[in-house]
Amino acid sequence: MKVYISCDMEGVSGVVASKQTVANGEEYKRAQKLMTGEVNAAIEGALASGANEVLVNDSHGSMRNILIEKLNPSAQLISGSPKPLSMMQGIDDSFDAAFFIGYHAQAGTAYSVLDHTYSGIVYQVSLNGRPMGETGLNAALAGYFGVPVVLVTGDQLLVEEATALLGTVEGVAVKESYGRYAARCLVPEAVHELICEAAQSALSRKGKPFVVEPPITLAVDFTSSAHLDMAELIPGSRRTSGRHIEYTHDDLLTVYQVWRAMLKLAR
Repeated sequence: MKVYISCDMEGVSGVVASKQTVANGEEYKRAQKLMTGEVNAAIEGALASGANEVLVNDSHGSMRNILIEKLNPSAQLISGSPKPLSMMQGIDDSFDAAFFIGYHAQAGTAYSVLDHTYSGIVYQVSLNGRPMGETGLNAALAGYFGVPVVLVTGDQLLVEEATALLGTVEGVAVKESYGRYAARCLVPEAVHELICEAAQSALSRKGKPFVVEPPITLAVDFTSSAHLDMAELIPGSRRTSGRHIEYTHDDLLTVYQVWRAMLKLAR
């Protein structure tokens, strides 16, 4: 059994401030350790369930956060950026299941710690009219390859978002958010136990891939009209207002690549 893990940092227990999530931040090194610990717990659960291959994709910021020297040696790590598929680099149809560890709620989620969708310049993203955060966008790409997302971890609002979108996904709320920069956090030992158990539970049942039916319309609202001045250079895109742009295609992988290109151009 092959398991794919995409891991972010904002949804890790103990991480509640932007200074913890950037390389020059005051508590970044601590956050790296916390992130690596939660990923190891997920790996341990996967191995206990019979996984013989685990691929971890570092999906936060520079994507050079996980301490490889502390990572479970049974796993392999994708590190560095930029990557063609970004947070989902390495995913393909050979995997049996995917975990999203340390994820956060989509941009605009009230009271959620460090909510955003890929970048602070994005106000909202939707597929076929349904708002999507990183969980939805990345689960859709996994679904394109027939891979179900069976486990997500983050704050309680991320778990609610993922459950509403994906259905029977196993969710672990590692912290209870009180606002963008505050949360009631579980200690690492308790979190690791919960994630390990949830990983085993998630792999014990057959998950269902999240599939977006074609034609697929990607809609992006940026925070400034200046961002669209560049994003609309993509052939086939349609700018319908100062901050709103759309793109439609039958192939989800193409839509995902266009989303990545729009974001890079807008930046």
